[in-house]
Amino acid sequence: MKDKKHSNFINGEWIDSKVYITNSSPSDLEDIIGLYAQADAAECEKAVTAAKEAAPAWSESGLEQRKKILDMIGAELIERSAEIGRILAREEGKTIAEGKGEVFRSGQFFQYYAAETLRQMGEIADSVRPGVDVEVRREPLGVIGIITPWNFPMAVAAWKLAPALAFGNTVVLKPAELVPASAWILAEIISRSGLPKGVFNLVMGPGREVGEAISTSKDIDAVTFTGSVPVGRRIASNAIKNMAKIQLEMGSKNALVVLNDADLDVAVQCAINGAFFGTGQKCTASSRLIVEKGVHDKFIEMMIVAMKKLKVGNPLAEGIQIGSVVDEKQYKQVLDYIETAKSDGAILVQGGEALDLKPKGYYIAPTLFKDTTNDMTINREEIFGPVACVIKADDYDHALAMSNDTEFGLTSGIITQSLARSAHFKRYSKSGCVMVNLPTAGTDYHVPFGGRKSSSYGSREQGKYAEEFYTVVKTVYSKPY
Repeated sequence: MKDKKHSNFINGEWIDSKVYITNSSPSDLEDIIGLYAQADAAECEKAVTAAKEAAPAWSESGLEQRKKILDMIGAELIERSAEIGRILAREEGKTIAEGKGEVFRSGQFFQYYAAETLRQMGEIADSVRPGVDVEVRREPLGVIGIITPWNFPMAVAAWKLAPALAFGNTVVLKPAELVPASAWILAEIISRSGLPKGVFNLVMGPGREVGEAISTSKDIDAVTFTGSVPVGRRIASNAIKNMAKIQLEMGSKNALVVLNDADLDVAVQCAINGAFFGTGQKCTASSRLIVEKGVHDKFIEMMIVAMKKLKVGNPLAEGIQIGSVVDEKQYKQVLDYIETAKSDGAILVQGGEALDLKPKGYYIAPTLFKDTTNDMTINREEIFGPVACVIKADDYDHALAMSNDTEFGLTSGIITQSLARSAHFKRYSKSGCVMVNLPTAGTDYHVPFGGRKSSSYGSREQGKYAEEFYTVVKTVYSKPY
C-alpha cells in the first residue's frame, strides 16, 4: 500500500501526474500511507472543463437517479467506516474512534441528501396583477469548486459534495495536501457509484497552485471553502472577480462560559471534550473557558484532576483519547503559542510540554492555563491544538461580554442551571451555534452550521439550508391565454 500511486480522478478516469508526494502518519513517522498525485494548474483546468461539459446533462438528471447514487455512496461509507476510519486516523492523527465516527457521519450526509433530492419543492404565488401566475423554483448553479481542510478530511468533503450533487451541480474537489488518502478513498467510492463522467472530479495538489486555479477559473460558478481566514479571504478575492458565488467557513475562538450555579461535573466534562478531544484541532473547540469567580478555583482543581487521567498516544491503540497534531508545522506552532502564553503572564497549571512517545509522532500534552485575560494573544488567535485558557469573570454580564469580545463567532456554550441565564445567553451570544450544558464541539447534520463575523461568510452549510448556496432562485411569471 505504501508504494501504491494514487492518481487524480478527472472526467471519469484516473489520471497519472508528474509528481507524487509521500503521505505519512503524524502519529507514527515511520508509517507510510501511500504516494498521492499532485495536480498542476493544467490538470485542474481539465477537471473544470470536464465538470462544465457534464453540467447540463446532470442538471436535468432524474431525481431518483441522484437519490440512488447518493444512497449507494453513503451506504458504502457506513459499511466500511471501521476500515476507512483507521486510514483516516493514521493520516490525520485523531483517534481511531473519532476516525470511524467521522466516516460513519460522512455516510449519513450522503444518505440525508439522497432523501433531499426528492424534497425539492417550488412555490406558487398569486401575482399582484390579475390573471398572472407566479412560480418560484430553484435550479443548479453549475460547476462548484470545493476546497476542504485537513482536520475533518472526509466529513467536510461529504457535507459539501452531497448537497452539491443532490441539487444537480457538478464538482471539482481539492482536498488539503496533508490528508489526501481520505479524499482519494471517497473519490474511489464515487467513481463506482454510477455518476456520469465529469460530474465529480478530484484534483489533489498544493493550494498555491490547485486552489488558486479553482478560485480564479472563469468556468467555476461557485466556491465553497473551509480553512484559515487568510486563505479564505484570498479565495473570496479571486472568486469575486468572476462573480462566482462564495461560501467560507474559517477561524474561531470559541468560549465556554461556566456560571456559579453550574454542575461542575458537567462543566468539566464539556470543557475536556470541547477543548482537547480531536487534539483540539476542531473549528468548534472551546479554547476559552470563561468561569465565574465563585467557582473559578474549584473548576480549575477539577480540570487538573480530569486532565491527568487523559490518555495521549498512538491513535490506533485501544483506550487512547487524544492522538497527535497533524504535522510538524502545527506541532511547532502549538508549542510556540504555549511559550507566548507564558511570556504574556499566563500561569501554566497542567501539561504544556511535547511528549516523547512510541511510536514517534507529534504529541503534545493537553494544556491548561489560568490567570489569563481576554486580550492575551492566546485568547485572541486560533491555536488549533490541545490548549485551553481559563478567564475569570466577575459575573454573568462580564462573562457574556468577554465571550462576544472576539473577531470570531462560530460556536459558544454556557453551563448553568438557570433558565433565565441560558435563555439570555442563547439570545445574546454572537455566534452561529450556541450550546447549553453541552460541549461546543459537536453538531448535527440535518440543521444549519456556520458562524458570524470572521468565522463564516455566505449562506449556511448542512441541512435544508444548504440549498441556499447550491441553487439559484428563478421567478417565473406567466399569463394563460
